[in-house]
Amino acid sequence: MPNPRFITFILIFINVVALVTPKSTIEPCSNSDSCNALLAYTLYTDLKVSEVASLFQIDPVALLTANAIDISYPDVENHILPSQLFLKIPITCSCVDGIRKSVSTHYKTRPSDTLSTIADSIYAGLVSADQIKEANSIDDPSVLDVGQSLVVPLPCTCFNGTDNSLPAIYLSYVVKEVDTLAAIAARYATTLTDLMNVNAMGSVAIMAGDILAVPLPACASKFPRYAFDFGLIVPNGSYAISASHCVQCSCGPGNLNLYCMPASLAVSCSSMQCRNSNLMLGNVTWQQSSAGCKVTSCSYGGYVNGTIIATLSTSLQPRCPGLQQFPPLVAPPTTVIKDSTFAPAPAPQSDGSSTSTPTPKTGIVPTTRSLPGLPPASGPSGSISASFTANPSSTLVIAAVLFLFAMASIPL
Repeated sequence: MPNPRFITFILIFINVVALVTPKSTIEPCSNSDSCNALLAYTLYTDLKVSEVASLFQIDPVALLTANAIDISYPDVENHILPSQLFLKIPITCSCVDGIRKSVSTHYKTRPSDTLSTIADSIYAGLVSADQIKEANSIDDPSVLDVGQSLVVPLPCTCFNGTDNSLPAIYLSYVVKEVDTLAAIAARYATTLTDLMNVNAMGSVAIMAGDILAVPLPACASKFPRYAFDFGLIVPNGSYAISASHCVQCSCGPGNLNLYCMPASLAVSCSSMQCRNSNLMLGNVTWQQSSAGCKVTSCSYGGYVNGTIIATLSTSLQPRCPGLQQFPPLVAPPTTVIKDSTFAPAPAPQSDGSSTSTPTPKTGIVPTTRSLPGLPPASGPSGSISASFTANPSSTLVIAAVLFLFAMASIPL
């Protein structure tokens, strides 16, 4: 008859493995809608801007503007970004097999690659080796053909583009050894309770390798559904490009109202002048009166069938808006500054501030399976914290040590 203590220790071994396995927040879905999302990515080596963009199959300009990097620098797409630099990667979050994730990224294998190095190093723990194996129906992960194209499923969430009923874009963040949930909340100007609700957490305990959905305050567009850029949402403190590089939109820092204007990158664009006026896209005029401030603006209304929609509107406001503020730009980074990987987005300031930031000088443009469960109280609908094997080797080492320690105490 098996020793009862032996059986007990086997159960302890299994529970230890389960407890220390990293978690990922997933969002069940049941439609084909997609949204804009962000990945928190740390460079594994020095890479050109174009190489980072190629790694995720995104527009290099979109990468730069998402991080408020000034694109006016000569040959900026070939600028070399330093290893360990933290970047926000803009991606499209889709609904695949009932779960929100991005499957638009493909990686071409090199001679020294393994599924583990691709997952843990090149993609910085945003995906696991098992997830890549499953997504590509790989029977033998030890045999990879050089030049083989692999689908890289990346974590993302939409949650209807809101957080506590306010516009938000979600950042998939890989927890580091030094992180605490409270520090992550403070870093990204949210609350501990909000992070726990979004990620369906029962406690504040986190471990390295966990992937959290972090809501970032954002400016949301109101473009019609038939517009090419329907659903455009821009995180506070950054820019986005639209309308075939013709329009740049920014968010903050003064408020969370989306502001769009012509971009200097455009080679050929449709008219950006509002009809029946001499105002161009982004122009705002105002006139103070005893009744308030009469504000007339030429606003961007979306990109429809290759045409830029410029809409003229007039409103009476309590006070005049003042000069438009823009998120501050940074030069293309050459070194990694201490704590720069943890820099939060600028917090919104109150409207009507007298301080203004000048217009950018160059016209910058600017898996898992679905699991049963209930959404957290007051959190986004459908949030589930699910296990996945991101770093199984370290997990097994810990479990094995505890198991051997337990076995040593069993009498013969």
